Amino acid sequence: MKKFRMGLAVILSAAFLFTGCASWNKTQKGAVIGTASGGAAGAVIGRASGNTALGAIIGAAVGGGAGAVIGRQMDKQAEEIAKNVPDAKVERVGEGIVVEFSSNILFGFDESNLSADAKTNLDKLVVVLNSYADTDIEIQGHTDSKGSLAYNQNLSEQRAETVSGYLTGKGIAYNRLNIKGFGETLPKYENDTADGRTQNRRVEFLITANEKMKADAESEVMN
Repeated sequence: MKKFRMGLAVILSAAFLFTGCASWNKTQKGAVIGTASGGAAGAVIGRASGNTALGAIIGAAVGGGAGAVIGRQMDKQAEEIAKNVPDAKVERVGEGIVVEFSSNILFGFDESNLSADAKTNLDKLVVVLNSYADTDIEIQGHTDSKGSLAYNQNLSEQRAETVSGYLTGKGIAYNRLNIKGFGETLPKYENDTADGRTQNRRVEFLITANEKMKADAESEVMN
């Protein structure tokens, strides 16, 4: 019966995610997704949609009233990032945020050293991240399909590590950060066009609640 309920939760979560009620905001959706799914559903949905960022954020969800509290805080943070870092693509997902930078904003072609413009953009992002200290940040590096698998994997890891190092140098606590490189394995755009390849060369930030934020949200609901 427990397995059946979990399976049903995953199906309901996926149905909600892909066909859900258009009139609901991200905070409301986050509360429902978190209640119905959790880590198992996040993994399944992430694989099904080809979007590991989506799966990771759903997997970290608390759900229910606490999820709604977290969602409201994430709404505010996402608005501040979008306002202060106009070169970034900001998306609210469930109880988290995905911030995407095209690599041509952060790096020169086939390079892993940050450009001057990159540092300017990251400095703006750091201001907001430091204002919301009770969050965890996963930094994901991605490439297009040009070059070998091994080369692209290494480049994606180097870029994620470079960004992480810059953030810690600007005061972001190291224990808030997690680094992953995916090389060319998770394209979000078409690799058979120049524009698609440019967009696939990207760095994504997955922002989720840490344990303190979750505990505070639970406490707020209880009180």
